[in-house]
Amino acid sequence: MITFDQVTVHYVEGGPPPLRDVTLRIDEGELCLVAGRTGAGKSTLLRAINGLVPHFTGGTLHGAVTVDGRDTRTHPPRDLADVVGVVGQDPLAGFVTDTVEEELAYGMEQLALPPAVMRKRVEETLDLLGIADLRDRPLRTLSGGQQQRVAIGAVLTTHPRVLVLDEPTSALDPTAAEDVLATVTRLVHDLGVTVVLAEHRLERVLQYADRLLCLPGDGHVHDGTPMTALTHIDIAPPLIELGRLAGWTPLPLSVRDARRRASDLRHRLADVAPPPVPVVADTPPTLTARAIVVRYPGTVAVAGVDLDLRPGRVVALMGRNGSGKSSLLWAVQGSGPRHGGTVAVTGPDGAVDPKALPAGQARRHVGLVPQNSGDLIYLETVDAECAQADRETDAPAGTCRALVDQLTPGLPGDRHPRDLSEGQRLALALAVQLTAAPPVVLLDEPTRGLDYHAKKQFTAVVRMLAASGRAVVVATHDVELVATLADRVVVMAEGEIVADGTTAEVMLASPAFAPQVAKVLAPAPWLTVEQVAAALGATREPA
Repeated sequence: MITFDQVTVHYVEGGPPPLRDVTLRIDEGELCLVAGRTGAGKSTLLRAINGLVPHFTGGTLHGAVTVDGRDTRTHPPRDLADVVGVVGQDPLAGFVTDTVEEELAYGMEQLALPPAVMRKRVEETLDLLGIADLRDRPLRTLSGGQQQRVAIGAVLTTHPRVLVLDEPTSALDPTAAEDVLATVTRLVHDLGVTVVLAEHRLERVLQYADRLLCLPGDGHVHDGTPMTALTHIDIAPPLIELGRLAGWTPLPLSVRDARRRASDLRHRLADVAPPPVPVVADTPPTLTARAIVVRYPGTVAVAGVDLDLRPGRVVALMGRNGSGKSSLLWAVQGSGPRHGGTVAVTGPDGAVDPKALPAGQARRHVGLVPQNSGDLIYLETVDAECAQADRETDAPAGTCRALVDQLTPGLPGDRHPRDLSEGQRLALALAVQLTAAPPVVLLDEPTRGLDYHAKKQFTAVVRMLAASGRAVVVATHDVELVATLADRVVVMAEGEIVADGTTAEVMLASPAFAPQVAKVLAPAPWLTVEQVAAALGATREPA
């Protein structure tokens, strides 16, 4: 179905090619998982399948990519639209209509399908992805996860023979991700659709993959089955790290496989004291929010929420897509709508409400990095962004640049922010916000697009912020990140808080939010591989 014949891609003359002499074949009805570090070339590989590389992105492509007998050199994306469906990392950037139902129908309109067929497929897709209640909603009012499901649905209605997905579950809660992946695997097994999927959260997808394409970052692509490729891959989900620690051969690809082998490991841990609950001083809250209400036309996003944030603590804000997490963060920070309630941030000059302050002053009390960190970046170079952040906050020259160097050393000052990797762009946006030295830092889905190594660096940064006395909130669907990072977990549903407790209390009580290690070793209260390694007195193999 898909053939790469000695493909090399250059974007910059003389620069390192993201793809170098790639030769591979993907057959009909395969689910092919593409893995690699941030910036390794995964998106370039995916975009080459439907001709976006080089017809849209520019650059030079040597060799040939053939899809269903069509050469992408002579068939631009419009000539492959009936064969290949593509969902990119940023759903909103790909929307061309205003409402959910219109977006689902748009692709079929371009293919001139009969109205009766279009109506039937729209209804099927709404039910398939569980978004029937969003039918008439404007696309810009949806949460990031809801937008992602709509983007996938807009592609599925055209019934493509090849489906290309770039980070399809990055903004989805665990249950929604399972639903989407179940739909994708059904297309593969029942309809013979070929799926090529790039994903950083391998723990969600690995068990479904027929093949694993690993991009080490030097332009080459290593092709193999998941079981064989995982023996030497330098990025791995917690389940694989646990298997390496326990010495399991072959390595398990699913929680079910791991549980079948874990009886000996559970026995070894039975007499070991469970991991201690971190003791955090019960200091007065830095931020107090009471009865926060946020409304949008036809819906109440936040329904009278109370929240206290204390210095030195990391709070994970979780919940299904559309539960009100982002709306709560924006209301607390003061930039977003707030139709009721109060927020008080304690500072040297007493308690203040960020919403009552000009934007520049509000940043000195509460810093917010949104889901798309690039929204905070608008100048031509990294150095220009840093200098502007210093000026806006009256910070000494070089303050923001010093923060950037601390978060991601060696970032060239003359680099355009749009040319940075996701991790680098996140670090720059975070440094811009931290230049104002706010005592409260809010991070909305900060690990979208980050590989396991980058997430470890991010975890170290957040811990550093907490150690410096800041109150940090991380709104995320990444249960593995929460298990490693958070002191406290707050779960929202329908605009209300439905759970609030320590990380172990909340995550071990919920199958939806339990990390892989907890599922494998249940009912023992272990959350991470690091905890298990420490309990066994072992050193975990580096990933």
